[in-house]
Amino acid sequence: MIRKAVFLVRDKLSWNVFSQTGNVETYLLMKELESQDQQSQEQSASSPERIPMDDLNP
Repeated sequence: MIRKAVFLVRDKLSWNVFSQTGNVETYLLMKELESQDQQSQEQSASSPERIPMDDLNP
C-alpha cells in the first residue's frame, strides 16, 4: 500500500513538473518509470510464491 502511494506521488510530481515547464525529458522520464513499474508488477504476478524452508520441514 505504501509503495503504491509513493508511486502515485512520484507520478503526480513528474506530471506537475512537465506541465509547468514543458520539459519533454521530464515527460519521457515519467513514461519510463511507468513502464518499469508495470514490468515489475507483471513479474511479481507471474513469479511463484516462495515458501520459507522452515515451513517445509515437519
